[in-house]
Amino acid sequence: MTATSLATIGLSVVLSSVTALAQERPYFVTYDDQLAKPRELELSALSTMGTAKDGGSRYVAPWIELEYGVTSRWTAELYLESATYRGDGSAFTGWRLENRVRPFKGDHAVNPVLYVEYEDVTEASRIQKEIVGRGPLPNEPIAVLDKEHEHEIEGRLILSSWVRRWNVSENLIVEKNLSENEGVEFGYAVGVSRPLAEPDVTCRLCAGALTIGVEMYGGLGSTSGDADAATRQFVAPILRWQVTRGGQFRASVAFGLTTTSDRALLRLGYTIEVW
Repeated sequence: MTATSLATIGLSVVLSSVTALAQERPYFVTYDDQLAKPRELELSALSTMGTAKDGGSRYVAPWIELEYGVTSRWTAELYLESATYRGDGSAFTGWRLENRVRPFKGDHAVNPVLYVEYEDVTEASRIQKEIVGRGPLPNEPIAVLDKEHEHEIEGRLILSSWVRRWNVSENLIVEKNLSENEGVEFGYAVGVSRPLAEPDVTCRLCAGALTIGVEMYGGLGSTSGDADAATRQFVAPILRWQVTRGGQFRASVAFGLTTTSDRALLRLGYTIEVW
């Protein structure tokens, strides 16, 4: 499945939007404590477009998310991803299976969520839904990178707080490559957001349909590897727009803060509730 195929599927899903009210988080990397409702299925079509600082290829990495509420405190997601490198070709880069669980009932001053994800992806993956470890992304041709498969386990401790309409979320990320002896890599993501006004599901062009915020994310090194290499660090303003009763559009532009970070990452996404 190529990047073009995934984009076509995503577009067809967007055009067939239904009328339920989606509740997708506004962030792209940071997770808050919001989970899907029981037996609720959400579908998202997203993409990451990047420009490297070191002269590497520009790329676009579309992916699809299927999110399902198993119970009121357990949400599962399936990811299908691909990548296209400018002037170099396209590839299906793998899949991921994610689980998020709220260990405690009710709302608290700080709401913890436990996150576990299994990844079967290649080195050509560029969706960058987490940033961990040190050093830049590899810049070999996509045909070479796509042959290097990785089986990884990612865990997160998600902490999320709500103060009136403000959300503040912090994620500590731990990732282990099961295919190579690379030690354990660490990362983080922090997000702050709020709607511009009291949410109003009847108005699409009102302030209540818009949520703004900012997230910052990056690597925190690893237990092995080059300790002198710089970590990748990004800061990203974000916007979420309740386009229809059942559909939400998200966008962000992440700016690289270190020499090993991409110059910029443009992220776009659309989410609908299927049922």
